Amino acid sequence: MGKVLAIANQKGGVGKTTTSVNLAASLSVTRKRVLLIDFDPQGNATMGSGLDKSELALSVYDMLSHGAKFEEVVQTLEEADYDMLPANGDLVASEVELMEGEDRETRLRGIIAGIRDRYDYIVIDCPPSLNMLTINALVAADGVVIPMQCEYYALEGLSALMDTIGAIKERINPDLAIEGILRTMYDPRNKLTSEVNGQLFSYFGDVVYRTVVPRNIRLAEAPSFGKPVLKYDKQSRGAIAYLALAGELLRRHDEAQSRLSG
Repeated sequence: MGKVLAIANQKGGVGKTTTSVNLAASLSVTRKRVLLIDFDPQGNATMGSGLDKSELALSVYDMLSHGAKFEEVVQTLEEADYDMLPANGDLVASEVELMEGEDRETRLRGIIAGIRDRYDYIVIDCPPSLNMLTINALVAADGVVIPMQCEYYALEGLSALMDTIGAIKERINPDLAIEGILRTMYDPRNKLTSEVNGQLFSYFGDVVYRTVVPRNIRLAEAPSFGKPVLKYDKQSRGAIAYLALAGELLRRHDEAQSRLSG
């Protein structure tokens, strides 16, 4: 049964979509079956995967709000090497509709329950806010990957997200865990980066991934070509960083399985 990862941080501009697209691509390179769910009405993961969000016949909105079947919506992306449930601005309507539904917090979990055995990993790109869409993603997920920049307001935003994760764990999804904290747009020469880095490790210890994602022009350019950076420039520092992240994530999962079986 596939592991479901929500890529979440209510702060914008921290590399959520970049991480979602490139982690999905990097996991697929390791021969894992991967589904990427774009759960952000901006549809950036959809565009960054080579789909035109303005030309979608059906999107994840149609599954959430109109009961469209998975087979009608899923896109197999041969260039990117993963499957995708795409999104566009229609998803804004879902957020309003979810507020009124009895199953408003568990709608996505119900959708994923029927398909998770088809994949090794299901990656959800969350919107940059703690809204009903993000709550649906956290309720559906086994683990949360939190991308963040090492900057002044980062830890403040992180504490709000931790409170939300704690509340969801307590009320609806007791198995939800913080998968890891990923430092993005990392510049070790910056004094503030070093300070926030130190605070992260003192608060969270081994939860912080050893892998860091540097500022990288190829990583920034790849979405405009509708490709993960691995398909755009596999020698770039950004591509190497996300391959390393996938490797670290898989190692952690293997170690956790060994502890459970041992």
